[in-house]
Amino acid sequence: MAESETKAEAEKPGRWARFHERFIVEERVLSSRARRNLYVTAAALVVVGLTGFFVVLDSILESDDLSYIDEPVETWLDSGRDDWLTTFMIVLAIVFGPIAMPIIILVTTVAWGVFAKHAWRPLLLAGGMILGVITVQLLAPLIARDRPPADEMLFGYDPTSSFPSGHVMGVADFLFIGTYLVFSRHRRPVVTTLAFVTATAIVLLTAACRIYLGYHWATDALGSIFLSLVVLGLVIAVDTWRTVRVGTAEQIAESDRRPEMWGRDERG
Repeated sequence: MAESETKAEAEKPGRWARFHERFIVEERVLSSRARRNLYVTAAALVVVGLTGFFVVLDSILESDDLSYIDEPVETWLDSGRDDWLTTFMIVLAIVFGPIAMPIIILVTTVAWGVFAKHAWRPLLLAGGMILGVITVQLLAPLIARDRPPADEMLFGYDPTSSFPSGHVMGVADFLFIGTYLVFSRHRRPVVTTLAFVTATAIVLLTAACRIYLGYHWATDALGSIFLSLVVLGLVIAVDTWRTVRVGTAEQIAESDRRPEMWGRDERG
């Protein structure tokens, strides 16, 4: 009995070490300037996102300023409707909709967590997505903005509130946060830039899809993208606080020679 207890006690540090390695430890070595730039970027995203969101919200509540673009944009997209384009937009709405999108996010997060060396970034992605969902669920009924007329909706009637758009914000959160968490560890700025440009293009396409199908106004999509920038800024700040360690030039050079992608370095 005593021997069994001794063995169990001996295993405890090993289990904690494995837990710590898997879920807690993930560090990257950067210069103090690089860490400061990450914090500045995070703060700028939060400020720009909040400012943009409240400007859009004010224009919606007062029916002035930016809200004047809603009708012209809606009319312009309606004038370009065609059968093939409508079919494409419906497929896009299904892929990024409330059924398929959570499945995509869940599969991505779980697979990333299983195969990555550390689970920090998958958990941070999941946390950012949950924050975005909670934000939309809290704000939409409070703002209670009406959607475009029901006869404009091409894929079934939706009686819920229009602002902010859960579809647009969900896609923006997933792509912006995911792109940051992967490519923030990449040492090639061109690749990182291209990744964010691609993510932005998909987000804008999703926004156009929701407007084209008659479920949202242009300002709904714009405000949702601004909110997503706030979430992205918070994720960058938390990730920087948790993972970035200021090192010497030699340590940074060594880290550059062993870049991590998806949490697993080149040594396997």
